[in-house]
Amino acid sequence: MIKKLMKVTIIAAIAVLLLAACGNGDKGETGKSDSGKIKVVATFSILYDIATQVGGDLVEVHSMVPIGTAPHEYDPLPEDIKKATDADILFYNGLNLEGGENGWFFKLINTVNADKEKVFELMEGVEPKYITTDDGTSEKVNPHAFLDPVIGIKMTENARDAFIKIDPDNKETYEKNAESLLNELYEVDEEYKTKIDEIPKEKRILITSERAYQYMAQRYGLKEGFIWDIDTEEQGTPSQITSLVKFINSNNVPVLFVESNVDPRPMETVSRETGVKIDAELFSDELGKPGEEGDTLVKFLRYNIERIHEGLMK
Repeated sequence: MIKKLMKVTIIAAIAVLLLAACGNGDKGETGKSDSGKIKVVATFSILYDIATQVGGDLVEVHSMVPIGTAPHEYDPLPEDIKKATDADILFYNGLNLEGGENGWFFKLINTVNADKEKVFELMEGVEPKYITTDDGTSEKVNPHAFLDPVIGIKMTENARDAFIKIDPDNKETYEKNAESLLNELYEVDEEYKTKIDEIPKEKRILITSERAYQYMAQRYGLKEGFIWDIDTEEQGTPSQITSLVKFINSNNVPVLFVESNVDPRPMETVSRETGVKIDAELFSDELGKPGEEGDTLVKFLRYNIERIHEGLMK
């Protein structure tokens, strides 16, 4: 508790200094920056990509959580605080990804006194799916809806509508940019349907470290197996591994997958105990690094279904 209070106090102190230093002098009467572009802050890489594609040349976007860092818990840097202070739009995922109303993102926007009319949840309108905790006493929202291409469509529409609300003079540009991304996502949705339909029904079993693929798996008809439900302090415990080993042995699972952002050792243990090999890495919480595999939302989604299809067809 003391550590958390110190963290909030430090953020507040930095914000006060930044507010005093920059004020609101870099914005014109329209709310845009002096460069003429809308200033956007996104919490992590997937939202950054959507905002960049929909906003196009009209926006400059800052992503707070770096690739390689979990978005669930994050300590905003001074640059993040300044960007949030100056922002015309702030995009967050929602579905508890950033810790909910008591999480790091809302602490940040409250600290910088951000106008709530400029804060937009890109998961607005998405029906949450829930995960039962290990002790079975409560349920948590699964935040990983963006792994489902259909929900990517909803996120893109929400970003488009947010830009139009803030900058209605450029409505046609935002609609055109969004349409381009939406058409790609419609194609990706069809690819998921086609590729999963090609997999024999008895092989449609997706085994991963975390239950991040719940939304996607339920939409397209994959049975799920996983070591832990959601990122916690206890990941890959003996009981979790034993439970998955039993599941694999009773379901004739063809291959295993491991996420690019998790410790692979628990799944390696599962592989040794079952004799089922780890076939490929999948993306879950973040895009690939710029210039590498999966560095946009569309590439990220296509990479995953290609690896899943290749693995489960063996």
